[in-house]
Amino acid sequence: MTAEGHDALDAELKRLKSEERPAVIQAISEARDHGDLSENAEYHAAKERQGWIEGRVAELEDKLARADVIDVSKLSGKTVKFGATVTLVDEDSEEESVYKIVGEDEADVKEGKISITSPIARALIGKEVGDSVEVAAPGGARAYEILKVRWK
Repeated sequence: MTAEGHDALDAELKRLKSEERPAVIQAISEARDHGDLSENAEYHAAKERQGWIEGRVAELEDKLARADVIDVSKLSGKTVKFGATVTLVDEDSEEESVYKIVGEDEADVKEGKISITSPIARALIGKEVGDSVEVAAPGGARAYEILKVRWK
């Protein structure tokens, strides 16, 4: 994963531990004060939320412990690989797109970040500026030309 992705997961972990966990513990305590737990919807909802938070904390701690953080600013080259920011043009519509190839946990298409395991990223890996790639998409195959490869 990129350093940016590592920092985002770390921030989420800290937020869960410092804000969400104490809030759900407080909610459970308040729900207990309402009496009979067998019919207390607030208590059951809070316990369910606590289970989700604890599961997510464990998942994030595991991912961060096993993460191989790559500093994209130290990468360079002409071929597309992990961490590259690639400018593409759709050969049919002439529409330009810019994607950064990142780890699975960092992917966010709205921000232009695509997972290294996505079909488009797999098609781009190893290609250079000027190359054409064909990507199998739900609406049929799409052809793109690589206009630019940047490292930032």
